[in-house]
Amino acid sequence: MNALSPIMVSVGMLTLANIFMTFAWYAHLKTLQDKPWILAVFVSWSIAFFEYVLQVPANRIGYSVLSVGQLKIMQEVITLSLFVPFSIYYLREPMKLDYLWAGFCLLGAVYFVFREKL
Repeated sequence: MNALSPIMVSVGMLTLANIFMTFAWYAHLKTLQDKPWILAVFVSWSIAFFEYVLQVPANRIGYSVLSVGQLKIMQEVITLSLFVPFSIYYLREPMKLDYLWAGFCLLGAVYFVFREKL
């Protein structure tokens, strides 16, 4: 049985890190909006700790085979892929066509950053 590639490990860890990040950055808008902002800061920091526990090693692992630019674009694609459903289903934001256009722009970014490997 082959070990997972560094790219797949990095993608998996960055996906989990982005779940924590999305909740740390935005969930308080729904769940703590009637509480003092300082409470939201401490709750968000406590959630973001787990983001960093995953994100730092994910980037170190990914950097063994990817450039910093490739890691960043990969992270942005993961972020948008998670943020859109989060904003629609959790925060009840309306679906916007702009999300689709942003996704197309990211696909272009992925192409240009990874085209040497294609």
